[in-house]
Amino acid sequence: MQTRIIPSAKLLWLIICLFLLQSLQAQEKQIKTQTQAWISVNNTVRLTSHWGFVADVHVRRNNFFADPSFFFIRGGMNYWLKDNITATLGYARMWVAPTVPGWHHFAVENRFYQQFQVITKTKRLVLFNRLRNEQRWQQKIVADNFIHQNKFTDRIRYLLSANVKVLSNKWLPSPVVSDEIAFQFGKEVIYNTFDQNRAFVGLKQNITKDLSADIGYMWLYQQLSSGYQYYSNKTFRLFFYFMPDWRRKGGR
Repeated sequence: MQTRIIPSAKLLWLIICLFLLQSLQAQEKQIKTQTQAWISVNNTVRLTSHWGFVADVHVRRNNFFADPSFFFIRGGMNYWLKDNITATLGYARMWVAPTVPGWHHFAVENRFYQQFQVITKTKRLVLFNRLRNEQRWQQKIVADNFIHQNKFTDRIRYLLSANVKVLSNKWLPSPVVSDEIAFQFGKEVIYNTFDQNRAFVGLKQNITKDLSADIGYMWLYQQLSSGYQYYSNKTFRLFFYFMPDWRRKGGR
């Protein structure tokens, strides 16, 4: 029986790979824990049998409400394939607060997005599935100065949410749980293809026929571009949802 001898070049490459793998494993994971508050107003307006629009405003703060994290606006056109299935095409803009002490400039992020969502309802359960694709241009800042360059990434997000109607009275609160995971791709995405995961548990409350809100706790776990640094954000979340149907009666 012949013994196969690995060529020296392949052996050297194998040693290098093992060394790099060991170095990566040896890199200590650094997790920064933060407390946050996240407030938003999310509007979905139906104008015709097929067409409508969305318009959202978000404010997120660090150290609960003490310090800014970001300000965010998003808009888009909605197309209803069915009453429970929609496709959206839109634009969003974000102003991200500096994370380095002593810096003052907010970084601007522009993004286009496409999404597809399906809502499934039973007597006691509402399931919400959403797939979103975002093209993001994130402004680069070096030493608190704008360098007139952007980092481009393409991000894919999937959200699954469940609202359980424990009580038959729709004006009483009902529990809601959700999880959203995001992955990103791009030339400058090297160590953090996994972007973040958002897990939420709380209560949903109907306020009027067209307005509702959910309030609760969200844990946001995000990997930074270094690959070994992470944010673990313990977040108080209050989202409002305004969803009027402005179709004429004959168009419903």
